Amino acid sequence: MKNAGYQSGMVGLAASIGLVLSAQVHADTDYDALKAQVEVLQKQLEEVQEQLIAQEKESVSREDMRQLEKEVAKSSEWRSPNTLIHMAGYGDVGYEKTDGDGDDGSFKVGNFAPIFHFQYRDLVMLEAELEITVEDDGETDTELEYMTIDYFMNDYVTLVGGKFLSPVGQFRQNIHPSWINKMASAPPGFGHDGAAPVSDVGFQLRGGLPTFANVRTSYAIYVSNGPTLNFEDGGLEGIDAEGFNKDADGDKVFGGRFAILPVSSLEIGLSGATGKAAVNRDDGESIDIKDEGNRDYDVYGADFSYELRSLDVGWFQGLGFRGEYVKSKVGSTETGMAASAGADWSTWYTQAAYRIPLTQFEGVVRYTDFDSAVDSADQEQWALGINYLFSNNFIGKLNYEWNDGIDKDSSADSNRFLFQLAYGF
Repeated sequence: MKNAGYQSGMVGLAASIGLVLSAQVHADTDYDALKAQVEVLQKQLEEVQEQLIAQEKESVSREDMRQLEKEVAKSSEWRSPNTLIHMAGYGDVGYEKTDGDGDDGSFKVGNFAPIFHFQYRDLVMLEAELEITVEDDGETDTELEYMTIDYFMNDYVTLVGGKFLSPVGQFRQNIHPSWINKMASAPPGFGHDGAAPVSDVGFQLRGGLPTFANVRTSYAIYVSNGPTLNFEDGGLEGIDAEGFNKDADGDKVFGGRFAILPVSSLEIGLSGATGKAAVNRDDGESIDIKDEGNRDYDVYGADFSYELRSLDVGWFQGLGFRGEYVKSKVGSTETGMAASAGADWSTWYTQAAYRIPLTQFEGVVRYTDFDSAVDSADQEQWALGINYLFSNNFIGKLNYEWNDGIDKDSSADSNRFLFQLAYGF
C-alpha cells in the first residue's frame, strides 16, 4: 500500500508539472518564471520521496521486531521451563514472661523454617521443611519437619510419599506456622505427648472431588508407621506420634480426613485413624514386641472454620471462627513389663478473631481444654491476643494466657505473657 501511495504521489506531481507548463506556454509567460516554479515542484517531489523512504524503513523495523517477538514466543527454554525451584518458609522471634518466675522474662528465637519446592512440569514435586530452633542452653537443634515427593496423578488426586504433617485435623497441617497462627502459641494438646498426632511417615492420597452444586470437598487417605507409647512409673505417659522412620511393631496405621465446603467461607472436617502402637521404656528404648505385644491405637476428631467475608455484613466483615476436637485412645494389656490399663488424651479449642475495619489491628480470643492421661498435664486455658498486621505475611502479636492445671506447681498452671514477631516468605 505504501508503494501505491508513492506512485500516486508521483503521478500527481507529474500532472501538476504538466498543467503548469501548459499554462505557461499558452500564456506566453517568461521562461525564467517557469523554470523557478519547476524547481520548487522538484524540491517538493524530493521531500515526498524522503518521507516515503523513511516510512518504508520504519515499516521494515517494526516487521523485524514482530518477527523477533514471534521467535522469542516460540522459545520454551525460559517461558515454560521443565523445572521450577521455589523457596518459602517462615521465622519468628519474641519475648516470654511466666508469672511467678521472679525474673523479667526472656527474649526468644522461636524457629526458622525454610521450605523448599522442586517441581518437574505438572508431574512431580519434592517439598521439604526444616525446623531450626535455639534451645534454652543456646544449642541449635535442626529437625526435618516434613519431606515428601508428590506425584500429581490428575486434577483430583495427588500421591504423597515420605514424612508428612498429620492429616488428622486442621491445626497441625495448615495452621501451625507462626505467621498463620493468630496466637503466639499452639493450643495445649497439639504438641509433644498431646492428643493430636504431629506427623507420619508413609503414603497418602489427597485432593478434592469434582465440584457438585457449588459444593467443594477435600480429602486425605493415608497409611503410615505406627506411633510409640512412652511408659514410665508403671503407666502410659504420652503418645509420641512424630513420624518415625521405623515401625517398631510392624503394624501400620490407617487414617484420613474428609472435609466439605458448602459455601466458600465455611469448612467442616472429620478425621480418624486406627492401628497399633509399640511401647517405649522410660529410657527411650523400645520394648521387645515379642515380650510385650502392642496396643490398639485410635484417633478421631472434627474441625470447622468460618469467616465472614461479604461486604454486606458491614462491621462484622473480618470476623472469623475456628475450632477443633481430637481424641487419641490406647488399649490396655495385662501381660509384659509394661502391663497397664488403657489411656486416652483429648483436647479441643475454639477461637474467634476480629479484624477491626479500616485498621491493621486484630483481636483474638481462644479457649482450650486439654485432658491428658497424666493428671499433672491437664490444662484449661484462656488466651487473649492483640495483633498488628504490618502486611499479609508479617504480624506482631501480644498475648496473655490464663492457665489452670491440676498440679499447681507445673507449667500447666502458670499464666504467661507472650510477644512475637512472625514473618512468612
